[in-house]
Amino acid sequence: MTRPADDGAPQVAPTVPPGAGHADDLPRTPPRLVATDLDGTLLRPDGTVSARTAAALAAAEDAGLAVVFVTARPHRWLADLQPHVAGHGVALCANGASVVDVGTLQVLEQHGMPADVVADLAARIRARWGADHVHLAAEGADGFAHEHRFLSEHAVPAGSRAAARIEDVLSGPTLKLLVRTSGDPRDGAAFVDALVDVVGDLAVVADSGAHGLGEISGPGVTKAAGLARWAATQGVDAADVWAVGDAPNDLPMLAWAGTAFAVANAYPVVRDAADHVLPANADDGVAVLLEHAATTVRASRA
Repeated sequence: MTRPADDGAPQVAPTVPPGAGHADDLPRTPPRLVATDLDGTLLRPDGTVSARTAAALAAAEDAGLAVVFVTARPHRWLADLQPHVAGHGVALCANGASVVDVGTLQVLEQHGMPADVVADLAARIRARWGADHVHLAAEGADGFAHEHRFLSEHAVPAGSRAAARIEDVLSGPTLKLLVRTSGDPRDGAAFVDALVDVVGDLAVVADSGAHGLGEISGPGVTKAAGLARWAATQGVDAADVWAVGDAPNDLPMLAWAGTAFAVANAYPVVRDAADHVLPANADDGVAVLLEHAATTVRASRA
């Protein structure tokens, strides 16, 4: 079985262990904020929002509970969420590199890499693997740019800029640099580990679990850092945050939050890091969490 990764690349879904995902013994102390990943977590395996999840989002809003989406997706991939956020809502996109108003798709804040840093990264990457074996693309607030040989599992947006070298088509800060290897996709974890060594302290490498793909953001840019920064603007402490995810790039966010949840289909390392395991995304695990959270919030006010 495959499912779309946050960047759109095919990803083999982890095996769901027998008996995992029972939503018993969830916390009784209400959160002030729920932070959830999208692909493989809130969204169903086909990338849609289920009717139950849509209702749970509405129930959370009715209870006065803040919900923020924290995703590796670029902001241009949020349109499907708009009907479910009552014309507003916030998403932290590109692994925390940008803050986006879901209702308008307006980028409210961004933490991108300047062109000279991207050029340096590209040079290091090509020196390590060779220009014939790695191909790059860049997500920016102003759109998508890619090298001619970069393979995307999704249709490239109309108007995207393309060239032989990514540094020749950058027009603004890069929120996320995508690095795809032409090697064996089964060596994805080893590729990401090697990419971390190549990048050094110039940037941060995230692993959303997509085989043969690394995602690079500026120094200090992670889902955790983005969530911490946004929560601070709302006056919310980490202890009052529930966070849920499924992939390795969710680990910093889960470690930062006061209570960490994983869906049952999450990678084993993510399940091991979580305080609680929810039903799988195919079984509306995040809806279960939101329903419970809304109930605890209402009970605390009774």
